[in-house]
Amino acid sequence: MGDVIEQAGPRDFPAAMETLAQAFQKDPALSWILPDSRHRAHALRSLFRVLVPADARAGLVLRSDDDEAVSLWRAPGQADSGVLEFLRNVLPLIATFGTALPRGLKVQGSIDAHRPKGRFWYLHYVGVRPEHQGKGHGGRIIRAQTAVADAEGLPCWLETATPENVPLYERLGFETQVEWDVQGGPHFWGMMRPAR
Repeated sequence: MGDVIEQAGPRDFPAAMETLAQAFQKDPALSWILPDSRHRAHALRSLFRVLVPADARAGLVLRSDDDEAVSLWRAPGQADSGVLEFLRNVLPLIATFGTALPRGLKVQGSIDAHRPKGRFWYLHYVGVRPEHQGKGHGGRIIRAQTAVADAEGLPCWLETATPENVPLYERLGFETQVEWDVQGGPHFWGMMRPAR
């Protein structure tokens, strides 16, 4: 179970969305943006209904065979969402965040400001369902795509606001390039994995 990693198609998206919504329920950044846990659970499902298809268009969605783990990767040159993607997603995002939208925009603005330029695979989100965490699913789903990046001679980039995840990413070859604090909010690590 969970050993096969495959690219998700549209029929897989609902399960992928649910995996990510459950995985990010206690994420420090999303908890700061959406402090009410009950509202957060609903809002995360709405958020990933927007992000999963958007990242599939800009890159790919990977899933383990039983949806224990999901990762969203944006292809080289696609890390920044363009005007068309913004216009497509702005109304659903306003509905998702409501009065929390200013905090969400503050976090997103800080992420955009610290993301490097250039060509790299961008690990936008990776999550494991809570009951499957600590079993190696996250590492497997990340390695599936870093192997592709290595074959292409390209680095990978990610950000995290979860201190416990930094050592995991380091074991996978990521190195902290920058740290920053969102004013009044979470601390972030920006990490790059050089091509091997």
